[in-house]
Amino acid sequence: MSVVPASLRRWFVIHFAVDIAFAVPLLLVPVRTLHLLGWTTVDPVATRLVGAALAAIGVQSLLGRGESADAFRAMLGLKCIWSAAAVVGLALSMAEGAPPLTAGLLAIFVIFAVIWNYYRLRLRSRGPEAAR
Repeated sequence: MSVVPASLRRWFVIHFAVDIAFAVPLLLVPVRTLHLLGWTTVDPVATRLVGAALAAIGVQSLLGRGESADAFRAMLGLKCIWSAAAVVGLALSMAEGAPPLTAGLLAIFVIFAVIWNYYRLRLRSRGPEAAR
C-alpha cells in the first residue's frame, strides 16, 4: 500500500485555505471584489463560476486530506491540469492588459503548479511504494 507524504497532506489543507479565501468573495460579491482588485469590467457569472471551481477544489482538498495514495494521485492530476490552465489563462490575460494584481494571482498558481507536479511525480515514480 502506498504512503502519502505528510507534507502533501499539509499542502492540501493550505490549498483549501487559499482557495476558500478567494472563492467566498468571488461567489458572494464578484463585482465589488474584482473592482477592489483593479478590474474595471466584470462578468459576475464568469466570476462566480471561478469562485465555484475554487470552492470545489479547495473543499475537496480538505475532505480528501486523509485519503489513500490512489485518491491523492487522482486529485493531483486535477490540480496539475487546473493550475496549468490557470497559468496559461492568467499569462494570456496579462499580455492583453489585465490589472497588475494579475501577476500576484499568476504567481500563486505557478507556486501551486510546481508543488502539485512535484508530488505527482514523486508519487508516480515510486508507484505503489510512494515516498514517506
